Amino acid sequence: MRKNAVSAKDVAELAGVSRAAVSRCFTPGASISAETRARILKAADQLGYQVNRLASGLIRNESGLVALIASEIATPYRSELLSALTQALQQAGKLALVINTDRSDDSVERALRQAISYRTDAAIFLSGMPARSLSETCLRNGMRLVLINRDEERPGSLRVRIADAEAGRRAVALLVAAGCRRLAVATSSADTPSLKERERGFIEAARGAGIDWTALRGGPTSYQTGQDLGMDLLTRPERPDAIFCTTDLMACGIADVARWRLGLAIPQQLSLIGFDDIAQAGWDGYDLSTFRQPVDEIAAKSVAWLSTVADDHPADLMIEPRLVMRGSLARKNHTVSRYSSTVSSSDSSAM
Repeated sequence: MRKNAVSAKDVAELAGVSRAAVSRCFTPGASISAETRARILKAADQLGYQVNRLASGLIRNESGLVALIASEIATPYRSELLSALTQALQQAGKLALVINTDRSDDSVERALRQAISYRTDAAIFLSGMPARSLSETCLRNGMRLVLINRDEERPGSLRVRIADAEAGRRAVALLVAAGCRRLAVATSSADTPSLKERERGFIEAARGAGIDWTALRGGPTSYQTGQDLGMDLLTRPERPDAIFCTTDLMACGIADVARWRLGLAIPQQLSLIGFDDIAQAGWDGYDLSTFRQPVDEIAAKSVAWLSTVADDHPADLMIEPRLVMRGSLARKNHTVSRYSSTVSSSDSSAM
């Protein structure tokens, strides 16, 4: 049988203060003397008192709960972004509820409805895959929205985007400067706005440069898809000498196929550029040149926006990915050292 919870009144009596003083003690920014706060915290610790944030939040018409709505959460980039967001929310005194949208069945809608029943304040959509109907449901129930890498715009929402097309164009410039002449872009069938923009930027730049290029799509965004794309591209009679992969995870699959199945040397026979800068990209076995998605910045700015006063005007935040130079990208007459530092877009033009 559950014991009766310790109340704020119990803490007030033990500390010899008013009930209002206990409330101020546990309210961020409230005025209370250091001596009184210390007495209350000591009493609360002695009694095992925990603030009922849900109840107090309902009084203020806010719960501090934020739904994180995501797909492919097992992939390295998505899990890294989830980690950054949950930490940023916790530091801001908020709590995350994760809703996994990988399964396209009623469980997703049920989970969202349950989150809404707890008076969830906001929702952060982590990719372009969750259905638009979910964001519409959130808006109808008064939730604020942060839309990361999505091509929709909602009233009173924050849309966070990466300069994906520009990264695709920069990848072509880097590969051409490295002396590569048969380029390819490898992407997945996920067809998210981000992946499409990276592919589009690459194709536009390759056409503009007047060089041979190939675009190939595979299955889901996975290491295995990278392996499948690698076998297809690298066993062709006119195999590419450079590949831009729209995610690092697929680039890792292509790199392993190139080296261990086909005996190709990277970067001497094949240059590779990825996107995301997942932890594996920096491993000795991959040493992958890539564009970094600044997950800490995305998380910090998303949570900071949720702490601002709401209005009906949508906000737009565009972030440029930074180029991280490693050993998978050749340069004319020599290769890039794996110990090369991170460079910006202005640095890359000097190649």
